[in-house]
Amino acid sequence: MTVATKYYTHFVTHKGKAPSPGPGNEWSGVVELREPLTQTRANRELRSLLAQSFDLDSDDIRILHWARLH
Repeated sequence: MTVATKYYTHFVTHKGKAPSPGPGNEWSGVVELREPLTQTRANRELRSLLAQSFDLDSDDIRILHWARLH
């Protein structure tokens, strides 16, 4: 049995080069992953997962902070 690893993440979503104006593009929450993130791949993996959830390109996600929950 695999136990999910939980991470708190705080990020912004945007399209193009500049963030979209107004509220609603900054998010935070808990993400559950099947395998722990590695330090070197964490931002890329989180951006990819969040982009899929928001139907965006991973370039449209900027991770502000993430931390593993214990």
